[in-house]
Amino acid sequence: MTVYVSTPLCAGARQQLAREGGRAGSVHVRAVCLPNAREGGRLSLATIGANARRATEDSTTVGFLEAPDPATSRFSRPILESVGIAWISRSSGSSAMARLLRAIQEAGSGSLRESVREALRETKRVG
Repeated sequence: MTVYVSTPLCAGARQQLAREGGRAGSVHVRAVCLPNAREGGRLSLATIGANARRATEDSTTVGFLEAPDPATSRFSRPILESVGIAWISRSSGSSAMARLLRAIQEAGSGSLRESVREALRETKRVG
């Protein structure tokens, strides 16, 4: 399964994934670091859209990790949610990846993408 990660979170997300042996239970997980959506301090809507579309076009995508940035998430989140990809916004790549890996481990049967999204939705309600 694949997790797409925004530039600011990439190093921490990859470190957390390595600590977990590249797995969430029995599921092999890989992280794909995306191009930076900020170019010279300016937000690139084209890059935001391309990053989100890249994740939606990959049938193995189970999550998208993004640094908190209302300007960025306003454009990327609707694209991702329209196809059921779990979206996590955190300031720490490590904590975002850990949360996603837990959701993968807790996922039920059926579509892993849908189960992960539901698992994350439940943890928002509980905690």
